[in-house]
Amino acid sequence: MAEVTAEMVKTLREKTGAGIMECKSALNEAGGNFDKAVDILRKKGIASASKKIGRTAIEGVIEAYIHAGSKIGVMVEINCETDFVARTQDFKIFAKDIAMQIAAATPLYVDRESVPAAIIEKEKEIYAEQSKTSGKPAPVIEKMVQGKLEKFYKEVCLLEQSYIRDPNVVIGDLLKSMIAKVGENIIIRRFARFQIGETAKS
Repeated sequence: MAEVTAEMVKTLREKTGAGIMECKSALNEAGGNFDKAVDILRKKGIASASKKIGRTAIEGVIEAYIHAGSKIGVMVEINCETDFVARTQDFKIFAKDIAMQIAAATPLYVDRESVPAAIIEKEKEIYAEQSKTSGKPAPVIEKMVQGKLEKFYKEVCLLEQSYIRDPNVVIGDLLKSMIAKVGENIIIRRFARFQIGETAKS
């Protein structure tokens, strides 16, 4: 077991944003292994973040991002509980990253709950027709339809997309990590994405 030093604690704290005692505890639990300590903090952080979800978030920022060449623009509203957190550098960077995600990955909705029921039913119909040609029995076709629907959510819902800076991270988990870091509930409220020549959606 590697000895846990103050420098190790400092490095872990800078990487994760967790408190000094939490970092020291995680490093001790991980036997001095830095990567394992990060995983331990992430698991604990996401767990504590879940407790904060649902609290009122009425402060925040509206972040605007214009992509190079001025052909794509994004505006996104991200809420938190206090103006203090809204003005922090971490929160501003997070808002910028989310705006860039929207510009690059073109989500249509914040989460799956935001997708209109009519859209979901239409997708199911299309997937069912596509799957019928496979000749599989009905229960298998139902599973195929559900699998395609899950893929659809990952493409069009912001919180289910892979993060453009790290494909191993889902935006929903990135949000939970940010909630754990700042100690407040954070909500990606709404966004608008504009692209030159694109027809406005009704």
